[in-house]
Order: sequence, then C-alpha cells, then structure tokens
Amino acid sequence: MLKGVLEVAWNYIQMVKITDILDIAIIAFLIYKIITFTVKTNTARGFKGILLIIIAMWMSSLLKLNVINFLLGKTMELGILAIIILFQPELRRILERVGSGKMFNIFGRQLKESRIETAIVQTVLACADMSRSRIGALIIFEREIKIDDPIKTGTIINADTSAELLKNIFYPKAPLHDGAVIIRNDQIAAAGCMLPLSTNPNLSRDLGMRHRAGIGMSEVSDAVVVIVSEETGSISVSVDGMLKRHLALDTFERLLRNELMPDEEPKVTTVDKVKNTLKVKRNAEGKNK
Repeated sequence: MLKGVLEVAWNYIQMVKITDILDIAIIAFLIYKIITFTVKTNTARGFKGILLIIIAMWMSSLLKLNVINFLLGKTMELGILAIIILFQPELRRILERVGSGKMFNIFGRQLKESRIETAIVQTVLACADMSRSRIGALIIFEREIKIDDPIKTGTIINADTSAELLKNIFYPKAPLHDGAVIIRNDQIAAAGCMLPLSTNPNLSRDLGMRHRAGIGMSEVSDAVVVIVSEETGSISVSVDGMLKRHLALDTFERLLRNELMPDEEPKVTTVDKVKNTLKVKRNAEGKNK
C-alpha cells in the first residue's frame, strides 16, 4: 500500500513543471505580502469581514441555500466599489511602493553612507538637546517614496543637516517650529511642512497632533518619522504606521541606522562613544585620587 502511494506521489511530482513551481512561488509571495501588510496597518478587521463573507458564500453554496448565496453574491459584486473606496489609502500606498520598487527591494536605497550617517548623528544630537529642553520636534527622513506634496506646504531650505540648524528651526519662538522638517537624502529640504493626520482609530488618546501627524506621514509613505514630545521630552519613531515611544538615545540612534543604513555593519554609536569617553574620564579621575 505504501509503495502504491509513493508511486502515485512520484507520478504527480514528474508532472510538475518549472512554470508550476514559479507560479506557486509568486502566489505564495503575494499572499505573504498581503498578510504582512494587513498586520502592519489597520485593515485587519476589513479583511476579516471580507473573508467571512467569502466563507459564508462557500457554505451557502455547499448547503444549497440558494437565496442566501444569491444575496451574498450580489453583495460582493456591488461591494467591489465600496472596497476600493474603503481601502483607498492602503491601495494607493501599495501602488506607490510597486512603482518605486520598494515592494520587491525594501532596502534599495542610493544614499551615500557617509553623508546620511552625518545626518543621523546630527539629528540624534539635536533631539537629545531638544528632549532635555522639552522642545517639540517633528523630523521626516524621506526614503524611496517621494513626499513632494508636504514639501510644497513648507519653506524650502536645502541645507546640510546640522544639530544647530534643527534646534533653531524648532525653537518655540521660531516661525517654522510648528511644522515638520523633511530631510531628503542627507539635506534638510524644507521646514514648517504640514502633514496628513493618521486615520487610525486605535491610536492612544494621549497622543497629540504632532504624534498623529507623524504616524499619518508614515502610513502613506515609507518615511522614517522622528517625534520629540513637547510635554514629556520623550523621543519616538514611527515607521509604516507603527510608533515606537520613549526611546533611549542609543536605541534611537540604532533604530535610525537600521532603517536608513540597513547594509551597514553594526558599529559603536555616537551615544556609546560619548558614554565610553565619560567612563574613561571617570576612571582616570578615580586613579588620580
């Protein structure tokens, strides 16, 4: 009996072609992408509802419940337009990623490592000072998807990223402190930019407009968004609609490096260097005593 089963299985294997394997691999990849996209965004409930309707249609057909099957079928036909309207932001985001090549090459960035590293270091230094001083800030690192519309709402700067410039922009009495700074490649492209607010109904109520705008920007693009809270001084980062809050400085810098310089080998961060320098000085002072 086992021999017969193995022979049947072998016969089926011989019938499989390379195109069949390629076909299955592509479908599996698309299903995986849909699942991961659903988990990362707030569309999970909508997809669950669609799945339940499909299961109900299959069960009604299996049990020969003709009226219910007919009504569900018509509902699905008329619901295609509603689905497009309901998931318009998500569909737009998928198409933008396909057009930019991000869906198939997540880390296909052409930034020069030395210059983007400088921008990261300067941003960390500025955020450290603004966090201590309780100065609110909203900084956007543009990646593959261009965010020209928000840039048009702000003031064009096109200057090298420096901690002093960032702190001057977000100084409470500065005219551009209320908006967002957008860093394109390694330069500050614009400041005082207006961002779309998040439409996620599940966000915590204690999040202010700055955090909601930052999350909203990360929902409609692949940007890395840095937020410094004016109330608490805590540093947060939002990527793909997910917010990571209350970050320590070394964690914050590592996160920026991982997102903006993914191919870089692990190295000592600026914060770690400062800590090590202070530790050496303390040890030296202790020995002198």
